[in-house]
Amino acid sequence: MPKPTRRATIQTLGAAILALPALHARPVQAQVPWPNRPIRLLAPYTPGGGVDTTARLLATPMGAALGQPVVVENRPGAGGSLGAGELARSAPDGNTIMVDALAHVVNPFVLRGLPFDYATAFAPISEVVVLPQILVVDPSKVPVRTLPEFIAWAKSRPNLSYGSSGNATAAHLAAALFLQRAGLDIQHIPYRGGTAALQDVMGGSIAFVFGTVSSSIQLVRDGRLTALGVTTAARIPPLPDVPTIAEQGFPGYELNEWNGLYAPARTPGPIIAKLFEASRAALADETVKQRLEALGAIPVGTDPATFAAYVTAQRAAMGEIVRSAKIEAG
Repeated sequence: MPKPTRRATIQTLGAAILALPALHARPVQAQVPWPNRPIRLLAPYTPGGGVDTTARLLATPMGAALGQPVVVENRPGAGGSLGAGELARSAPDGNTIMVDALAHVVNPFVLRGLPFDYATAFAPISEVVVLPQILVVDPSKVPVRTLPEFIAWAKSRPNLSYGSSGNATAAHLAAALFLQRAGLDIQHIPYRGGTAALQDVMGGSIAFVFGTVSSSIQLVRDGRLTALGVTTAARIPPLPDVPTIAEQGFPGYELNEWNGLYAPARTPGPIIAKLFEASRAALADETVKQRLEALGAIPVGTDPATFAAYVTAQRAAMGEIVRSAKIEAG
């Protein structure tokens, strides 16, 4: 057999070296795909509330879309910041995510000494639902039918008070913004939840409250409460005859409760994209849509970039309301 030339030997070695990247690529291709175990979905509030309900509606269809169970875990306390802190400390691997409320953009202005920064600790995935609020009064105590009539009625009566579901809640901020725009000075009384505040509206202890659709709509339909305006930019299907606050002399007024989905900061983009697609699939589920409609919630499903911009804008807007109304945590 003829002896290989020096040139042939070099060509053979070169071919072997060129083949090395393909050999090294095999372990990367063999990496375990995500998700490969159940995903924790944190709800940083008590069971049975709005965020908990949203999380549990999303969990099963999201799990079906991802091929792994999504398990809701309640982590209540400190206005939602305890659960948010747990997410901030979690590994950015997509295995722990969270549903949070409007408090996500309010807490930085009313809570002191937080061990994390709401603005940088999280990767927004999607705004999943909007929960409109309704300004309601008791017709037997407040004999008005429109918002302008209510403003005139309130201006002629000193020492009025209004209620909310708690300090720095969406109901409190919605009322504070309305009072600023209307030029009204009415004392705020925080309650432990919206139900107690609604009861005192009907009892005559307070003049009005911003209630959720789910808690207020049947009382409105029964005539026990009068709905004077909704907080959304457009009228809502459950109460099409109730005008928005914006269209009654307050252009641009909009302040709703909303729920968003988050992962820890630095979660890889492909995982965020998969979580977003799974949340969109959940919102498209017929059972989920029916349940949300019954709650008066509006499904949204914005993409991560759009939601990130919305969170930034909401943080600025809520911060301005908190400062101007001197709102503090309860």
